[in-house]
Amino acid sequence: MEDIFKNAENNERESMTIPFRAHESMLARMEIHNKRLWILIVILVCFLVGTNAGWLIYESQFEVVETEITQENQDGYNNYIGNDGDIYNGETDNTNTPQSP
Repeated sequence: MEDIFKNAENNERESMTIPFRAHESMLARMEIHNKRLWILIVILVCFLVGTNAGWLIYESQFEVVETEITQENQDGYNNYIGNDGDIYNGETDNTNTPQSP
């Protein structure tokens, strides 16, 4: 690092030169590198759009079905087993308490 400064007391930097061929080859490598990075960015954006479209299509296949079940029971608790095997538990609207014998 000290070689860069010619006069440390005057804070003047030494003029450094590199060959023109080295500069041109470095620019050519950087252009190729930048081109590859742009291709990578385009591919990643396509993957992002594709994955978002995929989960939207997957989620739109399902349908939300709500069922309202009404039944009467004297015990105060209702259990209903639907046609698809789901068990619905709930309380009755009846205010009667179970009678002890």
